[in-house]
Amino acid sequence: MKKNIVVVGSSNTDMIIKTARIPKPGETVLGGEFTIAAGGKGANQAVSAARAGGEVVFVARVGMDIFGEQAVNGFIQDNINVEYIVRDKDAPSGVALIFVDEKGENSIEVASGANANVSPTDIESAREVIAASNILLMQLEIPLESVNAAAETASGYGVKVILNPAPAQPLGENILKHISIITPNETEAELLTGLKVENEQDAGAAAKKLLERGIETVLLTMGSRGVYIASPEFTGVVPAFCVDAVDTTAAGDVFNGVLAVSIAEGKSLIEAVRFANAAAALSVKTLGAQTSAPHRSEIEDFLDRDDL
Repeated sequence: MKKNIVVVGSSNTDMIIKTARIPKPGETVLGGEFTIAAGGKGANQAVSAARAGGEVVFVARVGMDIFGEQAVNGFIQDNINVEYIVRDKDAPSGVALIFVDEKGENSIEVASGANANVSPTDIESAREVIAASNILLMQLEIPLESVNAAAETASGYGVKVILNPAPAQPLGENILKHISIITPNETEAELLTGLKVENEQDAGAAAKKLLERGIETVLLTMGSRGVYIASPEFTGVVPAFCVDAVDTTAAGDVFNGVLAVSIAEGKSLIEAVRFANAAAALSVKTLGAQTSAPHRSEIEDFLDRDDL
C-alpha cells in the first residue's frame, strides 16, 4: 500500500542546554551542556515519518542562511522530497531555545522566522502533491490561515488529515471540520475543550467534546499513561511503553510522524498507535529532536523485544 505523506509545517534549528533544572524567571543556572540539533515540529514529524518508511514531501520555509541550508541538506539525507521548501529571502530560519532538565522534561522558546511566512500560496503550489497523498500531517507552528488552506485542500480530495494541535491555541470550526484525526496532549485538549485532563475519565470527556465538533477520531496523548482513543473503531487507552527518559523533546512529533505512516499502510488504529508509541518511547532515550527519531528497524526490534 502507498505511504505517501505530505507534511506541512515548521523547520527550526534547536539550541539545547541540558541542565540540572530549568531556571526560574530572573535566575541563572551554571553548568549546562550545550548542543545544536535540527528541529521544528513540522520537520521533526517529516523526518520521523521518513525514517519509519513513509514517502514524505515537506512543505515549509527556511531562511537564506546556514541554518536553512543545513536543514534542507538533512532532509535530503533522510530521503524527504524538498521540492516544496521555499528559501525565504525576507526572514531567517526558525530557531528554538530549549532547556532540558535531569528528568528529561523541557522548556522551549521559539523564534519563528521564516515559518511565520508559510502562506496559502505555498499550499496552492503543492496542491497536486497533496491531492496525490494518503495523509496530510500538520501542526500549529505556521500561520493558521495556511493550516486551514492545507486542510481544506486535502479534504477536498478525500485525503485523510492529521492535525497535531501544538503549540496549543484555539481552533475554529473552519479548520476542525476538515480534520480526520486530531492528536492533542492534555494541555492542548484542555485549551480546545475547556476540560482539565488528569485521568482516563477526563480524557474521555474531552475527547467526546472534540468528536462533537465533527472530528472523526481523537487520539489524546497522555505521556507515560498512554494514548486515549475515541473513534468509531475503538474507545479506550493504548498503554505507553516504560523507558528511562533522557529528553522528551519531540516525542510527540515522533509519535505523529510514525502514526501517519502506520495509518497510510493500513494498520488498524490500535496497531498504528502502538507502533507510534514504541517510536516515541525510543525517542525519549536520546537527546535532541530529529536526532532522536528512530528508524523503522529500531521500532520493529523494540516491539519484538517487548513481546518476549
